[in-house]
Amino acid sequence: MANLYTIENLLIGKRYRSSSLIGEIIDAEKRNDSVYYSDAEAYLVRVRSEGGNYHYRTIAVKVND
Repeated sequence: MANLYTIENLLIGKRYRSSSLIGEIIDAEKRNDSVYYSDAEAYLVRVRSEGGNYHYRTIAVKVND
């Protein structure tokens, strides 16, 4: 039997790095109200910074090649 993964499950535990924040994604949920690109989906992620604070960011995830 094959393992079934969701994009949310794959995002959790990944490192997040931007010009203003470095940390680990600890939660993710798909946003239906935001569109970045025609071949991407938007996700709201909660990031725990290296200092232990929590921040929310919206990221785009490419879903088609």
